[in-house]
Amino acid sequence: MSGLISRLPPARGRLAANAPIGPLTWFRVGGPAEVMFRPADRDDLANFLAALPSDVPVTAIGVGSNLLVRDGGVRGVVVRLGRGFAEIEADGEEVRAGAGALDLNVALTAAEAGIAGLEFLSGIPGTVGGGFRTNAGAYGSEFKDALASAEAVDRQGRVHRVAAADLGLSYRHSDMPPDWIITGARFRGRRGEPAAIAERLRAIQQAREAAQPIRARTGGSTFANPPGRRAWELIDAAGCRGFAWGGALVSEKHANFLINAGDATAADIEALGEEVRRRVFASFGISLEWEIRRIGEPSVAAAVVPAPAVIG
Repeated sequence: MSGLISRLPPARGRLAANAPIGPLTWFRVGGPAEVMFRPADRDDLANFLAALPSDVPVTAIGVGSNLLVRDGGVRGVVVRLGRGFAEIEADGEEVRAGAGALDLNVALTAAEAGIAGLEFLSGIPGTVGGGFRTNAGAYGSEFKDALASAEAVDRQGRVHRVAAADLGLSYRHSDMPPDWIITGARFRGRRGEPAAIAERLRAIQQAREAAQPIRARTGGSTFANPPGRRAWELIDAAGCRGFAWGGALVSEKHANFLINAGDATAADIEALGEEVRRRVFASFGISLEWEIRRIGEPSVAAAVVPAPAVIG
């Protein structure tokens, strides 16, 4: 990739050229970032973006739990929010969290403070910032059910503070402008009995362990549920459970999870997902929508290998 780093403005955080991203994702596949930027804090991010040349693309990522990075890597600047965005604080019936905070840790902080209603966050494998684009949810609740407000920085470095109602959150969707990078949020719960909250957290953990391949190299739920249907049931009925493509596999435990069986490439995983979509469409006339976020470019080798026809 190019010498982009020489064109970038100074920053207090860390800048690294040709930085690996794949090992940071839960799939453990994918090419590098042309430049990786780990801002020190919100002001560092805002100042950097304000001074960044307008032709340089910017991509924000979290812990890579629901992310597939293509084998050719990601051009431009990849922003990864780290320690400076991981703070969590309980206050009354609310929890304030930085975008880099794990959803699980938000749920645990709420539980320690006797705040109920945020237990569902423990079932979402990712960070606060990563959950906004798809209005992440699990076990009967979504971000929109508990979110009070959010803070974001746009591509020009301007800081925005918005109420949850202004984000247009719906099932696996947000109206948030595409250039916004979430830097923090406030979640609102209610007073609860610590014992009952702890029991709900245990129940969610047990349900995840029983139904999902949580110890595999997976990106979590692959496809959103179509209206009135469950994606895993459609995938199962289309005969895709256990189906393999290269080093990628449809989980035997939960058919809506794709797994890196050990030597998969990003191209294997994406091609497997598209084949699942093709088979479901052929069987039911339903086009599954990717829930896993896919970024970057295919490798040259992957580009010349025939892939399944894309539906939708």
